[in-house]
Amino acid sequence: MSEVPAERIGTRLELTVGPIAHGGHCVARVPSPTGGRGLVVFVRHALPGERVVVEITEEQRGFLRGDAVEILAPAPQRVPAPCPHAGPNACGGCDFQHVDAAYQRALKAQVVQEQLVRLGRLSPNEIEALGLHVESLAGGSLGWRSRLRYAVSADGRVGLRKHRSHEVVPVERCLIAHPAIQDVPVTDQLWPTADEIEVIASSTGELSVLTTTDGLGDRVMGPYEVIERAVGREWSLAAGGFWQVHPEAADTFARTVVEMLAPKPGETAWDLYGGAGLFAAVLAAGVGVTGAVLVVEGDARGAAAARRNLVDLPATVRAAPVEKALREGLPRPDIVVLDPPRSGAGARVVKAIVAARPRAVAYVACDPAAFGRDVKTFRDGGYHLAALRVFDAFPMTHHVECIGLLVPETAPGRV
Repeated sequence: MSEVPAERIGTRLELTVGPIAHGGHCVARVPSPTGGRGLVVFVRHALPGERVVVEITEEQRGFLRGDAVEILAPAPQRVPAPCPHAGPNACGGCDFQHVDAAYQRALKAQVVQEQLVRLGRLSPNEIEALGLHVESLAGGSLGWRSRLRYAVSADGRVGLRKHRSHEVVPVERCLIAHPAIQDVPVTDQLWPTADEIEVIASSTGELSVLTTTDGLGDRVMGPYEVIERAVGREWSLAAGGFWQVHPEAADTFARTVVEMLAPKPGETAWDLYGGAGLFAAVLAAGVGVTGAVLVVEGDARGAAAARRNLVDLPATVRAAPVEKALREGLPRPDIVVLDPPRSGAGARVVKAIVAARPRAVAYVACDPAAFGRDVKTFRDGGYHLAALRVFDAFPMTHHVECIGLLVPETAPGRV
């Protein structure tokens, strides 16, 4: 079973699984007849050290992808998946249903470390100094997701997509979804005119169901705007607008950011990709009435929500793409919160922040690879990663949230 034929899709190979990699899979290699390293296979549903049978699902130049369809020698951290839709040829949403919860966090820590070393160019000593580990959030591994987007198949059935596929797997309920979402009668009926269905369970108990058809949204149930509660305030935002999906995330991330930045009265702060204004609120409390907070948000709905939510605070909102706002000029900051989308901030944004010479930057990242790339750009500009906290805000998946503190290599005075 070790040789790979010319037509590889569907081929089954018996392989020993290697280390975890970013993306929810492990790395294995097809033994080479010449004694070389062998062709790489990215294997889902496996664990490091296991002996498995892998079915090849995809061929790319220089590597293969596959699913572990039979476990010959299981790792001690393997557990029965609680969800009947987990595993090969099923829903692609959860990568780690077969993994003990503590080991999930250990694997995520390994991935973050690998990305910071390979892409961020941190040394092993620097990683050790950061004390890198993944912290759990309260609530357990199931029932945490407060926003869930279902796909709808051509025949109107509701489900979730397979990994790297448009195929829809019908599901009765998603076990990582908030219990209130699981109880909404969405999956037990046909939706012949909808492309997607999003169900939102806010922290204040509101439920909304939104549909999308040909790119146009519509409300089926509940309010168009929901109220969230975090950092001692209430937040009004569009039901389909961005908010952290884990119930504990908003408070935890805001508290971490303010602890890292330690805003001082009279300082100026940037909140880039500021959304509904969560981080701006805790920054405003620190800088006080003599300070200023500038929120930059490219999504019109998010910017409008931030204006409403921050009306009583020393904060202003600029509705513009972050890169455009930085290019046109902003008041020079003392501190910055950077919370970009999954693709990261990118070199232009990071270089503009570095040029402004803030005393500290708190980078909130939902993708460790993008975070690693941007840390490297900060480093090239004279900023180093001085502190890091990593949170398991997405249990049962490979996703993880990093919050890093970047400060100038020189003394933290203004230059």
